[in-house]
Formats: sequence, C-alpha cells, structure tokens
Amino acid sequence: MALSISVLLVLVMLGSSPVHSLDCALHPSHGNLETFMLLSQMERISILSCLKDRTDFSFPQMLVDGNKFEKTEATAVTHEMLWQIFSLFSQRGSLVAWDETLLDKFLAGLHQHLDDLETCLEEEKNLEQLPQGSENSRLAVKRYFHGINLYLEKKEYSRCAWEVVRVEIRRCLFFISELTRKLRK
Repeated sequence: MALSISVLLVLVMLGSSPVHSLDCALHPSHGNLETFMLLSQMERISILSCLKDRTDFSFPQMLVDGNKFEKTEATAVTHEMLWQIFSLFSQRGSLVAWDETLLDKFLAGLHQHLDDLETCLEEEKNLEQLPQGSENSRLAVKRYFHGINLYLEKKEYSRCAWEVVRVEIRRCLFFISELTRKLRK
C-alpha cells in the first residue's frame, strides 16, 4: 500500500521540526509538525475539484536559491512567514472555508510558535546584529503573501480559492522545516 504524500511529508517533518533546531526555549507541542497536521486536517474539498483555480504564487526565489541564511535571518524569515500565515487565516473570510474548531487550534498553535520565535529573536538580537539581507528576505515574504491575499480577493474567497491557498501554505510550512533542518547541519 502506497503512503500518501501528506503522510510522507509529515514523516519528513517529524525529523526536521524547527522546534528542535533553535537554541532558545521552544515548546515541542507547538512545532511545525502539529501545525502541518492541523492544516492537512482542514481539507474540506478535494484539490482535484479545484484544478481550474490553481495558480503560481511565485514563492520568493531568493529564499530557495541556496541562500545561506544565518540563524538570526532564518528565525526572522520563519517568524515573518508564520505571522503572514496567521494573518491570512485570521481573516473573517476564512471562517466560511474551514471547520471552526480546527481553525482555532491551527491559529492557537501558530500564535504559540510566533510567541516562541519572538523570544528567540529578542535573544538573538541581543547577541548580534540582524543580518543586512534579513530585511530583503522579510520584504520578499510580505510581497509573496500580498499576492496570496490578492488572489483570494480576486476569487471572492471561494472554497476552491481557500483550498488552493491551503495547499500553498503547506508548501510554506515544508519550506520552514527544510530551512531549519539545513541550519542544524
């Protein structure tokens, strides 16, 4: 029996959760794996029924082109991405698309992870200057999520549009996991 892609991604993320990659005190129960699993459970319609709504959100290439992030920059980028995801799913239009209980758990997990990352950023800022490229990376993340928001608006926050966005956000969470895995090496 073949494992689904979601199960395989969860297994990969188990071994590379950002919770264990940062030196500051993060709580394992609020790691990337739990957030990823909650997002996967939020699926309400099949992505196959929404193929006509697919789009390329143009994930910032500067983040994946082998850019060697310093720990502080990676933490800042991770924080910005999680903040943007939290803001996106906190919109009033998201309540229509998702099961409210799962959405609340998802947002609570993101909020806890953001609090933990803010603590890390404060500790790291006290130790070193934020790298010059950090602001460029954060702006690239903001532009990327602005495009996602424009897409939802254009599609009038339809269920298919939200499903396409949910799949894209899974890619973001996978990116965060990969970024922190690389930092451990």
